[in-house]
Amino acid sequence: MSTSEPVATRMRNGSRWLLFGSLALNLFFIGIAIALAVRAPEPRRWHRDVLVRIERLAATLPAADAAVLRDQMQANHDAIAAAQTKYLDSRDGIRETLRQDPFSEQAMRAAMARNRAARQSYDEVIQGVFVDAAAKMSPDGRHALADYRGSRRKAKRDRQ
Repeated sequence: MSTSEPVATRMRNGSRWLLFGSLALNLFFIGIAIALAVRAPEPRRWHRDVLVRIERLAATLPAADAAVLRDQMQANHDAIAAAQTKYLDSRDGIRETLRQDPFSEQAMRAAMARNRAARQSYDEVIQGVFVDAAAKMSPDGRHALADYRGSRRKAKRDRQ
């Protein structure tokens, strides 16, 4: 029995180190996950939702017309980004107004009016891009634009 005792002791000691190593790795990865979850918000980027919708729409167009639409979006990238930033900043203005003490109804109404104007400006920029793109598209491309219903409306229409 004297020969098996040192081997069993070494195995127990090795298992302990393996257990501690595994625990340390798990805590490391949990720490990384927590750090990623609570990190500072990312800086604003160009509105992803617009890009996703444009790609869905472009997929329904003839190839040449899809290229025209993508080119127009890219050519107007700066104007779209500026309008989006102004719109998002106006939303932040509403939040700031809600946090003010004492609360001012007039300030809130003014912040909401700025938000509506910024949203309208944003919509006008996006719609202007579509006007410019449609002017360069084939009749088939424009008809495909007119027939496009988007995934939400199509899903709702299919359920009825």
